[in-house]
Amino acid sequence: MDSGKATLSEHESKQILQGYGISVVQETVAETVEDAVIAADQIEFPIVLKGLGTKLTHKTELDLVHTHLKTATEVRTAAGIIQRNAGDDLEGFLVQPHIEGKREWIAGLSYDDQFGPVIMFGAGGILTEAISDVTFRLAPLSPEDAREMIDEIKSSVLLEDFRSEKKVDRSQIVRVLTGLSDLAADHPEVFEVDINPLIATPAGDLMAVDALVVVGTRHEATASPPSAFQPESLRPFFYPKSIAFIGASSTMGKWGHMLVANTKSGGYAGKIYLVNPKGGKIVGEEAYKSLSEIHDPVDLAIVTIPAGHVINLIPQLQAKGIRHMLLITSGFSETDSDGKKREKELVASARQAGIQILGPNTMGICNPHVALNCTSLPVQPRPGSTALVSQSGNMGTQFLAFAEHQGIGIRAFCGSGNEAMTTIEDFLEAFESDKLTKTVMIYIESVKNGRRFYETARRLGKIKPIILMKGGQSKAGIKAAASHTGALSSDTRIFNSVCRQAGIVKVEQSMDLLDLAAAFSSLPLPKGNRAGIVTLGGGWGVVTADLCNEYHIDVPDLSPGLLEQIDTLLPPYWSRSNPIDLVGEHDENLPLTIIEELLKWDGCDAVINLGIMGRKHLAGLYTDAVLKSDPMYEPAFLNSIKEALETFEKRYVDKIAGLMEIYQKPVIGVSLLTDAMDRTTYMVENCPFKGVFYTTPERAVKTLAKMVEYSKYKNKGSKDSRVPGIEGG
Repeated sequence: MDSGKATLSEHESKQILQGYGISVVQETVAETVEDAVIAADQIEFPIVLKGLGTKLTHKTELDLVHTHLKTATEVRTAAGIIQRNAGDDLEGFLVQPHIEGKREWIAGLSYDDQFGPVIMFGAGGILTEAISDVTFRLAPLSPEDAREMIDEIKSSVLLEDFRSEKKVDRSQIVRVLTGLSDLAADHPEVFEVDINPLIATPAGDLMAVDALVVVGTRHEATASPPSAFQPESLRPFFYPKSIAFIGASSTMGKWGHMLVANTKSGGYAGKIYLVNPKGGKIVGEEAYKSLSEIHDPVDLAIVTIPAGHVINLIPQLQAKGIRHMLLITSGFSETDSDGKKREKELVASARQAGIQILGPNTMGICNPHVALNCTSLPVQPRPGSTALVSQSGNMGTQFLAFAEHQGIGIRAFCGSGNEAMTTIEDFLEAFESDKLTKTVMIYIESVKNGRRFYETARRLGKIKPIILMKGGQSKAGIKAAASHTGALSSDTRIFNSVCRQAGIVKVEQSMDLLDLAAAFSSLPLPKGNRAGIVTLGGGWGVVTADLCNEYHIDVPDLSPGLLEQIDTLLPPYWSRSNPIDLVGEHDENLPLTIIEELLKWDGCDAVINLGIMGRKHLAGLYTDAVLKSDPMYEPAFLNSIKEALETFEKRYVDKIAGLMEIYQKPVIGVSLLTDAMDRTTYMVENCPFKGVFYTTPERAVKTLAKMVEYSKYKNKGSKDSRVPGIEGG
């Protein structure tokens, strides 16, 4: 590759691709019209004639490609047209045999500023732009990655026997895609490769009949250098023995008041020092006029003073020996060019002083394990195993409030803000080694180092699920994200592919993020995609089965042995199929018995139960109506009915959790009715798993589908297609 050209000719491009095992059409380069005629005579007609030249990158639009030429006269005429249209850019002609084939594909290599070399595959020819049926993966690419790409495109059905043409040899597609990946690794100067069309012949073989290679200089910033980040550097943020609030205020509503009030009221046991140049009393504490007045050591500075004054704090923090700053203040790179400059200067000064900044423009941190809640909301989620990082502080604190209400245990929370120094990639590295973190939940709008993000997430995802929601995917969202966090966003399709390749469970709605956090922290992983459904009503079972089909969850037929067993439990008129309708039976032990039979069955990987929980609310409404309308029934009797159902539901949750521990299969519930006191998760004493109940079948099935997706990734590369469960926390 020493031509020095920005764009290689089609012939040069094909020669390079051929060196990487990619089949290309045999062709002859002709310098003149007569040479083209002679070459055509030596090839069996019909032939294809193309204009050749490094500047001729859009040949079809310029009428420089002529197909189905059957005689020398037609070749000579076509060559004349090509000469006239190409003008001085013409360097010669390409003479090729005409390759028959009804199916055309596209494969390529491009370079993303965030993630580096990207491999693409999809429907090609004239359909490429019309239907945009393509998928992506980052290089380097494994054969398994390539096979997943093939399966992801909608037009993959055309790879099977099609009309009179044979099934396409998928191994040849894998060879094309891995060849492009090898090319990217061997030649960093290759900036782009476009193979379109990649024709499938009637025999099922692949042939590249057109190709383009572009060479250029890549931006060095996209490389992923070894990280100097040390996970233990985050510990003082989440386990401070003492905190100095710089910018503390006595005025309600100000950050300097909210953070102090919420930290104190949450039960934080460390020392708190309030700093305000006016001194006086703030939140019942004497305030210091400066850091120098504090004689004791300080682990963490939480800063809320105006942006323009923050850089002046660096020498004071250095003199005091404070090495960690949580910077709440906004007015930096999320605003304008002046803000970007201010942030850059602050980071340079902090690095020189050996101070680590978390933020700026953050909503705070929370670590329930030490009763530390330094956020804008006075929430107190219980200690748990779900770590949460959000580039949007408002989104993050809302997630915390939901977690508190729904009983989801939190390992720690951080609003990462602009990530001037401490980035999402740093947090992923820290979660990898943190023993208390079992599940990672992320809201992001951008990444600082795409390649490091991918590599770290792929490594972390093998041991802990990462649930991610991304803002800034539409044009309006990208604009809002940029004004919000100073974000730079990569192509959404590439980012989605990065998530699939790294095993990240990506969701599109905030409720899905929370539902999955509840499931992953409470249930064993499914070992496959087969679900048994138990329902108190036939309609719910039908809807759930339809949803399972939509989300690629198999609802298998019940085995003869299982049918025989359930025949002894249900009336003769039961459905004798999956979903299993309990036909209104009132035996409270029946649902548990049938659920256990499903869990025992090796044809079932998960159970969805519908309408068994929440009957206490229905009973409550009915008994209230009876109390108002029928004097025959005593209040004590009616209350006993509600109390009995409450006792049953508590026992039911305990039993479900125990069954999951025995059989290592998830059981996901849908409540019949709920009220404000109900939660998504229910803890069970001395059990690693919890009861999980959603309000709709849609939420339950979507959750199970995402768990199956992650289970498949976690087991990727293993000979056993069924993987063990994860511990709840």
